[in-house]
Amino acid sequence: MAVQETYESSSEAIPEAQGADYAHQLISSRRVEGTAVYSGSGEKLGTIHSVMIGKRSGQVAYAVLSAGGWLGIGAHVHPLPWALLTYDVDRDGYVVAVDRSQLEAAPSMTLDETDRPIDRDYQERVSSYWGTLPWWGL
Repeated sequence: MAVQETYESSSEAIPEAQGADYAHQLISSRRVEGTAVYSGSGEKLGTIHSVMIGKRSGQVAYAVLSAGGWLGIGAHVHPLPWALLTYDVDRDGYVVAVDRSQLEAAPSMTLDETDRPIDRDYQERVSSYWGTLPWWGL
């Protein structure tokens, strides 16, 4: 699923100096990492630690959202289905229809686990919690 944007056209609400950056539809995964994630009410929930991509399909499965902690110590890391994220140009970050209590109750993992294969049962629990289809479909 492509990232949804909150502006109608490529020129709407884009500062002229940043137009070349915001006008295109694709973004490097390196630029997504570290991007802030906000609740619908504007509360910063955390930042994107990494993006997990299907090796064969090329489809973005989920963002690994890092929340809390200090310099990575004690951070809560949550897989968040990519379909839930919407890019907001004004915030220069992603917005999700999730509040802090939902995030705190969500499936989590250690930072070390984010680079290792995650079993299908766990991925299905993540999808079920967020009310989305698994990234691979039915």
